[in-house]
Amino acid sequence: MLLRVVTSGAVALCLATALVHVLLVFLHVAPPNPLSQQYSRQVSAWVYPLFEQNWRLFAPDPESVNRQISARTMHTAPDGTVRVSGWFDLTAVDNSAVKHHAFPSHTAQNMLRRAWSSYVETHGGDGRPRSERALMVQRYLTNIAADRIADHRGGTFESVQLRVITVPIAAPAAASGPEAPGAAPRPAETQYLPWWKVDSRGN
Repeated sequence: MLLRVVTSGAVALCLATALVHVLLVFLHVAPPNPLSQQYSRQVSAWVYPLFEQNWRLFAPDPESVNRQISARTMHTAPDGTVRVSGWFDLTAVDNSAVKHHAFPSHTAQNMLRRAWSSYVETHGGDGRPRSERALMVQRYLTNIAADRIADHRGGTFESVQLRVITVPIAAPAAASGPEAPGAAPRPAETQYLPWWKVDSRGN
């Protein structure tokens, strides 16, 4: 009898959790409405970062640019001397981990790219975080850069800076419009992010 009661309670709890999950995800992906706006904080707290939804599986959005993301570090010595390293190409590390691999890791393919996309989405045109999620994404991007530099280059540093070079992808031969062949190619854009503090690292 007790086992039946416990089993029934567990099943009811699982069903309730599943229904709440479906409802919150539905509010996340549905067009803005009074209900989703009223409970936007609760919906975001449940969905991010584990249950983020998008429609790219059904309508892929192909990349129109190539991005080269590099990072450099800064270290202040005990005598007050500030040392800034050269640029370290984070994108090249990912590319080398994917190229010629039959089964490249999801991390090598998407971690840095998705972190940058999330940073752009949450920081707007002026690069200032305006929410807790924006700060979380900023810390995430900082940690990716710091971890990869520490793994591949080593050294001691307390701050990192990112540089993003965006190069437009040439349009295919059959394209029409402003990106059509013969149109003036858009120039590459270089963006420098601020110096961000990290936990002191060194070998």
